[in-house]
Amino acid sequence: MAEQSFYESLMAGLEDAVAYIEGDKSRGREVVREIPDPVPVYKAEDVVRARKALKLSQRRLAYALGVSPRTVEAWEAGKNEPSGAARHLLYLFETDNSLVDRLVAR
Repeated sequence: MAEQSFYESLMAGLEDAVAYIEGDKSRGREVVREIPDPVPVYKAEDVVRARKALKLSQRRLAYALGVSPRTVEAWEAGKNEPSGAARHLLYLFETDNSLVDRLVAR
């Protein structure tokens, strides 16, 4: 069997794509990825609860998260919420307290 030209290969791929969309699942494949549970959103009371459960001052929590103490104060006052890496770290700290011990000498 002779090698397909670029055009023939491209047309075969397009025909497979059209057939797949029209319901012929044998002409393609699907990859389904499970999305892990999202990290929770931390409201003011959640930050206070997490900090107290970890037995940390605002200053020590700020140090562990790599943010300023004023940022932690603002979170706890409800002026703003942790996002991005800080939110993920809070979640990890709550899940495994030993992580905090490694970051903050008590």
